[in-house]
This record gives sequence, C-alpha cells and structure tokens, in this order.
Amino acid sequence: MQRFIIIRIIQSFFIILGVLVFVFILGRVGANDPAILMAGPDAEEEDIEEIRRVYGLDKPVIIQLGYFFRELAKGNFGRSYNWDQPALSLVLSRFPATIKLSLVAFFMVWTISICLGILSAVKRGTWVDTITRVYVFSGQSIPNFWFALILILIFGVKLGVLPTSGYGGLRHIILPAIALGLFGGAGLTRLTRSGMINVLDSEYIKMARAKGLRERTVLFKHALKNGAIPLVTLMGPLMAGMFSGSLIIELVFAWPGIGRLTYQAVLNSDFPVVQCAVFISTTLLVFGNLAVDIIYVLIDPRIRSFRRRRA
Repeated sequence: MQRFIIIRIIQSFFIILGVLVFVFILGRVGANDPAILMAGPDAEEEDIEEIRRVYGLDKPVIIQLGYFFRELAKGNFGRSYNWDQPALSLVLSRFPATIKLSLVAFFMVWTISICLGILSAVKRGTWVDTITRVYVFSGQSIPNFWFALILILIFGVKLGVLPTSGYGGLRHIILPAIALGLFGGAGLTRLTRSGMINVLDSEYIKMARAKGLRERTVLFKHALKNGAIPLVTLMGPLMAGMFSGSLIIELVFAWPGIGRLTYQAVLNSDFPVVQCAVFISTTLLVFGNLAVDIIYVLIDPRIRSFRRRRA
C-alpha cells in the first residue's frame, strides 16, 4: 500500500512537471508578442525592447524556462503583464468563485444522478426508466454551452425568475451549476443504473430476498454498497470535467472565476497568469485523482489483495 502511494505521488509530480513545460513552451511559440501588447500600438521600438529586457523575454526559451522553475521553487509566478500585480495573488483571488461553482455542481450532480440511477434500476422498464434514459441520452448529446443558453432564455429572459449573469448568492449559481453538471450528471446516472442492475440481478441479492429481508435493506445495505464501487473511480474525472468545463460556463454566465481569468490571460498572452492558473488547476486535479485511487484501493479488498500479490 505504501509503495503504491509513493509511486503514484512520483507519477503525479512528473505529470504536473510535464504539463507546466508544455504550457510554457506553447505560450512562447504563440503568434502574439506580450511586449508589444504591453507597450501598446503607439510604442517606440526602444520601449518594446526595454519591456522585453525587464521581463526576460529577450532570453532564449530554455533560459526563460530555467528562470521560471527557479522562481517557481520560491513560490513566485511573476507579475501579470495585463493587470500589473503578482500572478499568484490574482489567480487565488478568482479561485474561490470557481471552487464554489464546481463544488455546487459536483454535489448537485452526485446527489441527483445516484438517486435517479438507483430509481431507474429498481423501476426498470417503467416510465421512470424511460424518462431517465432520455435524460441520459440528451445530457450526453447536448453541448453544455448550448444548454446554458437555453437555460438563460427560459429562466432568465422568458420567465425572469433567475439572474442570467454575475456573481452573488444562491440564485446566481443555480443556472451555471445546472449547465456545468449536465454532461457529467448524465454519465453518472448511466453508470449508476447499469451498476445497480448488475448487482440486483446477482445471486447474493436473490438469496437476500429469499431470506425474507426487507427490500429497503436489500437495496441500501447490500446492493448499493457494491454498486457504488465503480462510481468512486468517476469522482476524479468528474471533478476534472467540472474544472475544464467551467471555462466555457464562466464565459457564458460572466462568472468571475479562474476559467474566465485564464481565457482573458490567453488572449493577452499574459504568460505568468496562464502558467499560475494551469499549475494550480493541474495540481488540484492530479492530487484529487490520487486521493480517489487511494480510496478505491481501501474500499475494495479485491484490488488491495491484487496489488499485494504484485508487490
């Protein structure tokens, strides 16, 4: 178990390192010159060269990469070209909004999808099952930005019951969270339904029913425990989908999160902000997946014994 955790931590470190190097090189080979963008359209060539010298942009890319990792070890991501403030504090100031949106969408999806998947499996072949399958098919077919526009049109423009943009209380987060969770919720519902159907058809469930156990005990004490194991593996990818999908949703709903900030930074070739945002997002996602892997091994004795035999 310890060996598995150590190996996964080392793998996670190299994944983060590889993503940072890739984003750094990708930003430097882009078409936009940040020195020209910072200097403005009427700047003299001397001013542009001075900006390149101050920010180290006149150095070869490999030298800039060395400077970047040296400063990264000190916790310094540089200053934003566009907002003229430390990139780390700028990104962290936007992070709570994205965390709030992602967590609300995640728990909304997790609760509704599992209940819907279980209900669909228990009521297999009924109108409840049919409606659930239509939802799953639609949720995995409709792009979330298009669904977001439909939500804005219905609940914001036609009915006028929910705000269509901005950041505030619970009313502001309902539509973005629904739009963000559409695709992941449909996938989780489908996985829950298929897992529960397999478990409910198994021999030990039939034996539990034959012993006269109440249906509620069979369902929640015996079936759900085994049917939920595959769902744990989906937690990491689902949260990753929330983070990556939040960029589009934040733009549609003018949500002041890290996704919208990163989009603006990419347009302005604001390298320090892009690198800092990618580093924090990647670190959270990688270690989130690491935590899921460890939990998965802990709750499933079959995998634990398999890894012990391999070790």
